[in-house]
Amino acid sequence: YIPLKNKSPTNTTNPALVGRRTFLDLQQLRYHQVMMSVLPNASLLRLLLLSMTTMILMQTAYGFMSGAPMSSIQKVPPYHHQILRQQPITKQHDRSVMTLKAAGSVTPSSISTALKSALHGDINFVLTTLLIVSASGIAMEQNTTFGKALSAPLVTMLISLVLANVGIIPFKSPVYAFINKYLVPLAVPLFLFDSDIRRVVKDSGSLLMCFMVGAVSTIIGTIATFSLIPLRTLGQDGWKVACALNSRHIGGAINFVAVADTLNIDGSVVSAAIAADNVVVALYFAMLFYLAKNEHATISSTSEEETLNLPSLGEDVVVANGETPNPITTSSIAYSIASASCLVTIGEMLTRAICPSLSSMVITSILTVLAATATPKWFRKLHSSGSAIGILFLQLFFAASGASGSLLLVLSRAPSLLAFSMMQIAIHFVFLLVIGRGIFRLNPNELYLASNANVGGPTTAAAMAQAKEWNHLVLPGLLVGVFGYATATALSLSLGPLLTRIAA
Repeated sequence: YIPLKNKSPTNTTNPALVGRRTFLDLQQLRYHQVMMSVLPNASLLRLLLLSMTTMILMQTAYGFMSGAPMSSIQKVPPYHHQILRQQPITKQHDRSVMTLKAAGSVTPSSISTALKSALHGDINFVLTTLLIVSASGIAMEQNTTFGKALSAPLVTMLISLVLANVGIIPFKSPVYAFINKYLVPLAVPLFLFDSDIRRVVKDSGSLLMCFMVGAVSTIIGTIATFSLIPLRTLGQDGWKVACALNSRHIGGAINFVAVADTLNIDGSVVSAAIAADNVVVALYFAMLFYLAKNEHATISSTSEEETLNLPSLGEDVVVANGETPNPITTSSIAYSIASASCLVTIGEMLTRAICPSLSSMVITSILTVLAATATPKWFRKLHSSGSAIGILFLQLFFAASGASGSLLLVLSRAPSLLAFSMMQIAIHFVFLLVIGRGIFRLNPNELYLASNANVGGPTTAAAMAQAKEWNHLVLPGLLVGVFGYATATALSLSLGPLLTRIAA
């Protein structure tokens, strides 16, 4: 390009171009202005897709340029084909040619198989792909209507499910085992840093009673539904899925993950259960929003607006009342991980000493609740960073679960799980009204909000309270949701013996 001297851009109001020296003519300058306005707004999803594509291409190029073995077939340049045809194999030929002779011939399908084997065995490649998929799920929930409708966990599972079934990532990998063995146990205490029982009882008021009625209704719904739909098509995973869905409809996704990991539920079953349940939960939330009235409900303990900064997989839930949310810093991240690791280690030691057959997550959850109640100031400062890290670990679990599932199995199992989840929540709602309204005469709006906290967790409950302008119910909704996190795993695992007897 020829530099333009003593010329200035036609649009001098653009701060991106003022004071810059340009080497473009006027037509190119207009194109440059357009690109400068577009590039800063490029979608995160495009960047993630470009990163994944570049990574796969670099792995492919590396495979064909290096001497690293790929299964039983060696990746070789094309000139090796001619060497193989023109003269017999001797010791002077390189290892690649000898490998080709052992393989018989090289075809596009054999090269594809070899490349797939190399990528599947590369731990860095698998881990990087799961991280990109996890970030894509969160980005799609925040930035797209499609992602908001499905939720970040389901989007993440669907992407990894497709990637595994087309052969980009493996169905089994040491990375998945690492996530399930080490990261999932860490996520449990990270989500419970704000589970101060004294604060829950003090600030939640009558909403805590509504929540407990909802939890009992969920247990009744699980037992009744499993008696009618025993999920025999899932084999030994039938009663396990019932326990996992029970935990999700009392606490939230973290409890579903904890129960699924404790009971070793198959990855394809986990994917199908999440997909089916998300559809039912979305419809149920729509019904709750329709039934709830935009009028101020009464609550016994809390009369002023409060705030709790709870990171979610979508938008953060923040209610202003003058408090400053605890920032996520390097030190808070370090303290959160160290605290969670200590709780997990002590929980595992106590589990081995007291009841080796019990999942260590149960003891870890109890320890975290006790620690958060005993030293609330310390753990409340770590709540924001702990929740953010826990969400990432949870996303990795959903990515690993989706990757270990067969698409055909997911589609074949989804209908029965859809029917189970629908009936379970329907019975939950019926008994919620029968017990809550008919026996205890509780406020209907608080019952709907507590049911939202049961089925969706603290974040969705707070969002509903905000949308309905129940500002004094936002904090209680968050607290009872956290209380669900603290209790749902143990309650659901205790249902196991009863459900197995029903299945028999």
